[in-house]
Amino acid sequence: MAEETKQGSKQESTSGLAFVKFALSGRNRFVTGIAMLAALGGFLFGYDTGIIGQALPQIQKELHPSTVESSWIVAAILIGAMIGAVISGWLSEAISRKWTKCLSGCVYVVGALAAAFAQDVMWLIAARFVLGLSVGTASFVAPEYISEQTPPKIRGGTVTYNQLMVTAGILLAYIAGYLLHPVTYNWRWMLGIAVVPGAALAISMVFVPHSPRWLVKKGRIDEARKVLERTRTESDVDEELESIQDVTEKEKDWKVPDLFRSKVRPLILIGIGLAVFQQFVGINTVIYYAPTILSDTGLTKSSSVTQTVFVGITNVVFTIVAVLLLDRVGRRKLLLTGTVCLTLSLVLLGIYFTSPTLQQQAPWLGVACVIVYIIGFAIGLGPVFWLMISEIYPLQFRSQAMAVATVCNWGANFLVAYFFLQQTQAIGKGPTFWIYAGIAVVALVFFWFKVPETKNRPLEEIEREVGGEELAEAVNE
Repeated sequence: MAEETKQGSKQESTSGLAFVKFALSGRNRFVTGIAMLAALGGFLFGYDTGIIGQALPQIQKELHPSTVESSWIVAAILIGAMIGAVISGWLSEAISRKWTKCLSGCVYVVGALAAAFAQDVMWLIAARFVLGLSVGTASFVAPEYISEQTPPKIRGGTVTYNQLMVTAGILLAYIAGYLLHPVTYNWRWMLGIAVVPGAALAISMVFVPHSPRWLVKKGRIDEARKVLERTRTESDVDEELESIQDVTEKEKDWKVPDLFRSKVRPLILIGIGLAVFQQFVGINTVIYYAPTILSDTGLTKSSSVTQTVFVGITNVVFTIVAVLLLDRVGRRKLLLTGTVCLTLSLVLLGIYFTSPTLQQQAPWLGVACVIVYIIGFAIGLGPVFWLMISEIYPLQFRSQAMAVATVCNWGANFLVAYFFLQQTQAIGKGPTFWIYAGIAVVALVFFWFKVPETKNRPLEEIEREVGGEELAEAVNE
């Protein structure tokens, strides 16, 4: 018994490396390739999130948008993303996960070209709305497709890998902004080169197989078996196929209104809480407006662009750290630790921006606060939100519940991005960051009392902790 415990402990301590080992395994290269191609959807989201902050100062020089119009240039993509997230649930069922992602890539190409050739502010806003339709669709379908294609034992790692690709897209956007900074009309190039990853997603999805779960839903059992035979060991194929058929049968009667029944509501509220707090702590204002924020710390425009690249590197590095620690330390501990970290950074940023003395004598403090803030988010709310909403929901209504959480996430993203510039003009950057800090404190309380630990725990145990025995009965009704 002691030997079994020792072996179990060893397995748990190394489980954070499961995805890395899986990716390096020659036998599993096919599944690895599927995960990497599907994660291009996350890359598109990350690139567009990061590049608009680089492009906005140049857009303002050429197109002369007002403060409200500048807010819409940033936020129009988020309105499109909310709509994209809503319709993606229907599209992924109607035409498959595969073709929905292919369509998302095509739409992204159209939107990127339209943005690059925009002749006025309204044209650019419309183009970014179209881009939003693509990234909103990809943000939902990418993790869904990846989770359905990969073996269960490394599913958590592959879903988090999608978040890693988001941070890689942000970093590439920062590098593009740095390299194109001296180029005339650089904002058009910044937005236009997004055509490349968009086309790569669209083309690559032509060559990947359908999701076995979608095939089962369409009654194409033999095709589903062939896909599983390429991605699973021979001994696992029959068992997983039977499981998919069983879950599909139970799931067909679930509708979105059923998610808000009193017995199921606690799990839905946890997902919505994670979705909203992830955005209301201000992460995408830092990403969207990083050069502007850093230039306000006293850096020159050139230096602020350079420092923004370091922000992107920090984001990628500490997301990798989170991937390696999630199954060793636990989701809840990283969530709480990361949120404490970013809360303290927001408080200090507020102090910094309300103190002219600090801004003159210690500009490094503002830069340090931004870096520490990114670290806190990258190890906590960044990856934990997407991972936990794929874990806390029973399979019978997981897709519907994830769709609700995704729409709420994009809606909160829009509110924060749209009002940031107007809010800072009205009350100043210091009080704005204090508001975010206050929200982060509320988030900490919510996480402490409501969010369970999902590491190495059966779903039934999580259900009992969150909603009691009644929830398990409701799920199985």
